[in-house]
Amino acid sequence: MDPGPHLQRFASVPKAELHLHLEGSIQPRTVVALTARHGVTMTETDVRMKYAYENFLGFLEAFKWVTSFLREPQDYALITRDLGEHLLAQGVVYAEITLSIGIMLWRKQSVETNFEAILGAANALASRGLQMKFVFDAVRQFGTDAAMDVVEAAHLCNSESIVAFGIGGDELSIPTEHFRPIYYRASEIGLRRLMHAGETGGPAKIRESIELLGAERIGHGIAAINDPRLMDFLAERQIPLEICPQSNLRTGALALQLSRPDACIEDHPLPQLLRHGIPIVLSTDDPAMFHTTLLDEYENVRRMGLTDDEISCLTQMSFTHAFALTP
Repeated sequence: MDPGPHLQRFASVPKAELHLHLEGSIQPRTVVALTARHGVTMTETDVRMKYAYENFLGFLEAFKWVTSFLREPQDYALITRDLGEHLLAQGVVYAEITLSIGIMLWRKQSVETNFEAILGAANALASRGLQMKFVFDAVRQFGTDAAMDVVEAAHLCNSESIVAFGIGGDELSIPTEHFRPIYYRASEIGLRRLMHAGETGGPAKIRESIELLGAERIGHGIAAINDPRLMDFLAERQIPLEICPQSNLRTGALALQLSRPDACIEDHPLPQLLRHGIPIVLSTDDPAMFHTTLLDEYENVRRMGLTDDEISCLTQMSFTHAFALTP
């Protein structure tokens, strides 16, 4: 949707986005082109039906489906260019893009070749004012050996454009402590540390990620609302939460954390977390799959009751907590 009148001035303000999955940004029109490349005829309506789901597990299945058509380096270059166009149209000048390296390896693809194609597309966009950095992401339920393979793939790619290592997927699967050696290795080769936590898991998953793994930002983290002491901890440590409101609504994570059968965007705890002093970086997660944009998310926080000053503060926080812009 177009930004409302009260957010028109934010549309042209330079913005950053820090929690954004490349594979979840593939618009239906682009999916149609991808499937055609690989001998499958689909319509945009067909894709939208695939992008419709009722819970987090349904989302994971949709994500798995769309990535099945990312088979060659040119496919990754295509979706990187497509994402870049969408970001530029919203005034985004800096983005940290999460790449599902764990899935590339699972599909036995060459990470170095795919990343070279992604980087080529990103470099072309840089001349137009968009700086892209990348997060190499493992799939939690694939296990610790697979996660270490993702770290080593980053090491082999040896690019300053790779700024961090993270883990997504089912946070209720393998215990957090099992990933300690992987995060130690990631830090050893100069990668910053991220973790998806407190989306469908409880507050303990957030604290574990910070205390056991040294996570410097938390993907989602909305479960913090259920633990006042954790909220104090996050505020004291200034650990940012990468909050993606529409994602939380679509996956059912918001209703889950609020212990309700259903929830609306006005129920989101972002304002309470922000006003508690916890840094928040507003993001879209998988914008095509969640039918959102960064401008839509700014509209969402307005609906939650944030003031213009608070929204301006959110805009600045995404630059303040960007890995490539801070030591």
